[in-house]
Amino acid sequence: MDILEAMRVVRAHAKDEDSADALKDLLEKIIDERDSARKELKLLEAAIRNDYDSILITELDLDSPGPKIVYVNEGFEKMTGYAKEEVIGKTPRILQGPKTDRATLDRLRESLIEGKAFFGQTVNYRKDGSEFINQWDIHPLVDEDGKITHWVSYQHDITERKRVEQSLVDSKVEMDDFYETSKRTILDVAEDGSIRFANKSLQELIGYEKEELQKMKFWEIMPEKHGNILKERFQELWKEDFKTQPDYRFIFQHKSGLPVQVEASIQPLELKTEKVMRTEVSNISLRKKVLKTLYQRNQDFNRIFNTKSDFKYGLSFNDKGEPEFRWISADVKNITGYSVEECEGHEGWKRLVHPDDREKALGHLKKVAGGRSMCMDYRIVDKQGNEIPVMDYAKTVDLQTFDIKGAVALVKQSQED
Repeated sequence: MDILEAMRVVRAHAKDEDSADALKDLLEKIIDERDSARKELKLLEAAIRNDYDSILITELDLDSPGPKIVYVNEGFEKMTGYAKEEVIGKTPRILQGPKTDRATLDRLRESLIEGKAFFGQTVNYRKDGSEFINQWDIHPLVDEDGKITHWVSYQHDITERKRVEQSLVDSKVEMDDFYETSKRTILDVAEDGSIRFANKSLQELIGYEKEELQKMKFWEIMPEKHGNILKERFQELWKEDFKTQPDYRFIFQHKSGLPVQVEASIQPLELKTEKVMRTEVSNISLRKKVLKTLYQRNQDFNRIFNTKSDFKYGLSFNDKGEPEFRWISADVKNITGYSVEECEGHEGWKRLVHPDDREKALGHLKKVAGGRSMCMDYRIVDKQGNEIPVMDYAKTVDLQTFDIKGAVALVKQSQED
């Protein structure tokens, strides 16, 4: 209803002109507040459009049949197939079905009863009965007194993302199984301690050829001190099929003299000719080195993201395959002198990245778009034309659109810089 129509109704029912004018002022105020609220809601929807597909607002009451829906946006209609008129006054339970996870719903209810926000996901159902994986981000809405009045639910259909993630996981598991089978490090030990068999991986681990190992005892591939301990206990352990513990820790000695710390799983194996102890070895030294490297890498990444002398950005590729900043943090002005607006789009990216380093930076971003998190050093150029060495860490945040999120940190040339 617009103001003219409202005024016709007011004048028809007002007892006099003064009353009509008072009601007119009141109605104008109400309509202005309504229009303002609509504008704020549209701004809110625009602000979260990149992260969520739909918005749903319900009443506070959680008792059966559940909180009633008082608002849904167009994104909800597109995501679920329901029109606004079909869901207003009903509860979100119309989206639930056989595969909806009851445990997730119970956790959701507990969080809402306590007045807390909730983040979760489960299977929901569209109007046509098709399934989709719905991710919720639910928050309380409060009035001026801080009292909760409604719940607002930001929702995202993550079905495709989950499918891609599962595909990647399944592929990784298959490759890991293949890799582990081909890279198992194995040696078979006879009752007198002789090494009957050592696969290629074991030979590479300690530097001996198969023919050399077949002339050695199990304890002879260890440093003397450790080997003597095993030699003394070997017959006792043999009689118990090495079942005194699930795994053993040994120190092997590489042919070069370097120690190699290993973890071994040992179990009896009956061959046609004799019984041996099948020993499957895991290289702890290598594992520790890998973990240390990963830890250091994560520390480096954290420093890049937490440093005060950086700016962050969101980037994607346009139809021509050119990188363009979708957004960039205001810190960029402190470093380069360029405003956020001057840095947006493909021209902004070209403006910032040094001409001689653009090909290098573009290659970096294309690798990131392929699903890899990467660091790359290159140069940017400030508004005065000065070259600034930086380190750029970027990762893909959306496998479907190849949207990239990155953080750029200044690289100090010396202590005085």
